[in-house]
Amino acid sequence: MNKNIYSHIYNDYSARIQSGQLQAGKKIPSESQLAAAYSTSRETVRKALQMLSENGYIHKIKGKGSFVLDTQRLNFPVSGLISFKEVADQLGRSIRTIVYENSLVPCPSSVSQRLLIRENEPVWKVVRAREIKGEKIILDKDYFLPAVVPSIPAAAAEDSIYEYLEGKLHLRISYAKKEISVEEVTSEDQLLLDLHDYQHIVVVRNYVHLVDTQLFQYTESRHRLDKFQFVDFARRAQIEGNPL
Repeated sequence: MNKNIYSHIYNDYSARIQSGQLQAGKKIPSESQLAAAYSTSRETVRKALQMLSENGYIHKIKGKGSFVLDTQRLNFPVSGLISFKEVADQLGRSIRTIVYENSLVPCPSSVSQRLLIRENEPVWKVVRAREIKGEKIILDKDYFLPAVVPSIPAAAAEDSIYEYLEGKLHLRISYAKKEISVEEVTSEDQLLLDLHDYQHIVVVRNYVHLVDTQLFQYTESRHRLDKFQFVDFARRAQIEGNPL
């Protein structure tokens, strides 16, 4: 019975937070108030609050109470190698991809240094904006070595390049090095994204390798500051003979 009650409390409050009825920063009722409202024990309420905390809906501050977190930001994994389409599918968000460029171009100096090739060598360049709820909030600039990726069909650029690379070209993509920084917006960002008054942008640079360690892709992904949080899971190593 208690399990049904704390599941009911969890479902009730998670739904209110997701719908926007409870906004970020709002303090939710105390354990005693919730126990009275749901005719249950504080222990049952505490389990529901723990579930809400573990799933990113609230933040519990000792001595002050529980506060609603901003759930409108999309969680973008730091350590995983995952496409934006896969992230959007996992979150159940509908997206639209706008392709601004998909062509073979001379490699600019700044990119050639990152791809470890000579300047002006040909590379496939794909520039796309990602639109969620009518706002363009990500600008992806991808560069591929033609020796590995001879071409990129328009349909793949509009949908998922990785599905094309792995499903059609049968590439075995293995790992990526990532660099994350906050930088001033550029004129290109202002032209191709809906930035409002934001003057800075989160830039994620990816260096992607195949299983044979060959670097074949460099990506610069530019995210609007207010729409994303970059997440990872870390576990402290256990040192033998020195318990934590």
